[in-house]
Amino acid sequence: MLVSTKGRYALRVLIDLAEHQTDGYIPLKDIAQRQDVSEKYLESIIKILVRDGVLTGLRGKGGGYRLTVDPAHYTLKDLLLLTEGTLAPVACLDDHKSCPHENCLTDTMWEKLDEVIKDFLDSVTVADLVPETLPGNNYVI
Repeated sequence: MLVSTKGRYALRVLIDLAEHQTDGYIPLKDIAQRQDVSEKYLESIIKILVRDGVLTGLRGKGGGYRLTVDPAHYTLKDLLLLTEGTLAPVACLDDHKSCPHENCLTDTMWEKLDEVIKDFLDSVTVADLVPETLPGNNYVI
């Protein structure tokens, strides 16, 4: 499994929005600047996240993007499946018909690895990756 820049940047976008969720809608320009990623490239990623209901967007002055639910509800597995399409460590797990080896002795091992990867990614949420001390949350009453 090789996670592309699309998957990695999508995760960075979600973490950024989770860190700034009390700020309302966050302009894409601000996210791109903080993450040091091209705004144009992030547009294509944001489009996928909005289409699938991960983010909501608002146009115009005061517009931008924000998470649709609490960061604890976004698992890395769901996010990476959305952006990558597959998490399989080998291609033949996605399409057994494309594998030229009908009785491959390694199938079971690859299936177990695939399960371990998915279980791990399903156990980690965006909230788990957000620093506990966020800017503005360090005051004492």
